[in-house]
Amino acid sequence: MRILHTMLRVGNLPRSIAFYTEVLGMKLLRQSDNPEYKYTLAFLGYGSNPEHTELELTYNYGVESYELGSAYGHIAIAVPDAALACAAVKAKGGKVTREAGPVKGGNTVIAFVEDPDSYKIELIERKGEQQAVTL
Repeated sequence: MRILHTMLRVGNLPRSIAFYTEVLGMKLLRQSDNPEYKYTLAFLGYGSNPEHTELELTYNYGVESYELGSAYGHIAIAVPDAALACAAVKAKGGKVTREAGPVKGGNTVIAFVEDPDSYKIELIERKGEQQAVTL
């Protein structure tokens, strides 16, 4: 078994696709519209299944925002340099909510950014990872 994708409901699909592709460097892998049931799906990622986990963005016609609730945590993305990734996110108009620095009680360098729907994305510094977020 393995994780295939994670789904997030978004209020503005083009805006969210732009964030994940232009700010975080993902690729739009495929998109499908289902007017009969009033929703559109977009799958994004750094590669396709089965080699990579994908992010599914779901837009339900007419719904512009969602209550995130207290159970949602974050999505995590590995980056080679968290500070450089934060600078790139800011340069592209993205919101950094926690600058790069060690995690409390540990040495791992992390940062947090927020997507246009207020979902949190943790950037975890892992030397040797390919940098998807570029300046």
